Amino acid sequence: MKLQRRFLTSLVLAALLPLGAQAQTVLKSHDTHPAGYPTVVAVENMGKKLEAATQGRIKVQMFPGAVLGQEKEAVEQVQLGAIQMARISLGVIGPVVPEVDVFNMPFVFRDIKHMRAVIDGPVGDELLAKVTASPARLVGLGWMDGGARSLYTKKPVRKPEDLKGQKVRMMGNPLFVDTMNAMGGNGIAMAYGEVFTSLQTGVIDGAENNPPSYFTANHYNTPAKYYSQTNHLIIPEILVMSKVAWDKLSPADQALVKKLAREAQLEQRQLWDKSVEEYTAKLKAAGVEFINIDNKPFYDATEPVRQKYGAKHAELMKRISAVN
Repeated sequence: MKLQRRFLTSLVLAALLPLGAQAQTVLKSHDTHPAGYPTVVAVENMGKKLEAATQGRIKVQMFPGAVLGQEKEAVEQVQLGAIQMARISLGVIGPVVPEVDVFNMPFVFRDIKHMRAVIDGPVGDELLAKVTASPARLVGLGWMDGGARSLYTKKPVRKPEDLKGQKVRMMGNPLFVDTMNAMGGNGIAMAYGEVFTSLQTGVIDGAENNPPSYFTANHYNTPAKYYSQTNHLIIPEILVMSKVAWDKLSPADQALVKKLAREAQLEQRQLWDKSVEEYTAKLKAAGVEFINIDNKPFYDATEPVRQKYGAKHAELMKRISAVN
């Protein structure tokens, strides 16, 4: 009984100690993307740096491919501290930090370069701070590049009129469905896992995503072989840490994690650019036709969407637009 009491006491004391004071702390990190994906590799490399800098006191154990659950379930575990880190989409954060929804609007960024300048600057830092200060029990560590989303359809699309009558899968958010409707198509909210079969059977005529996702989801092996580079959505993703785990870190270790997260943010985009180049080449080799288009007609068509959803973000949108 005495031995058992000593063991239980040691467990309680270990739970109360700061993470840096324990022999080793393993931070479980979640990602829905598969192993080898740029976000996964960047966080794995961040973990290696963290382990080296702390002489093994803190390490990161990556769980890619949604093995710990889909994003919604994983974030709930992060909030509880059962998972310590995760790369997540902004849709999960929007309900508690409405300001991040500004990144979800069509053509809020001029291009990828503009988006990166925004997330690397004061606006990006402020939104990370708002996530940390929110009741979400998450700490905003850094941003990840999710690329530009464009259309892939069964018929070539070069102007909004070409989308008339085409049913196009969009992420399940009214803003995104309205975006497609404004661009001239018929936006259909649908789970990502249903897209391949729906393209094959004709339930939908197209979808939209970045080249790596278009390839890895095997959507190019459907009749949707025209990739029109509308770049209508450029949505960064976010790397977060559980507030429960964060509060157990010493101030020095917190500063180290933030520093390494910033390095991961910059490294991930290099991995991303290489990935886009490689997958674009694979798609072209598989017979996909990439179509360069004039984006202005699509930008003009989606102005009502920006007015509808962006009114509450007007000042923030001005600041984003002013970033060079």
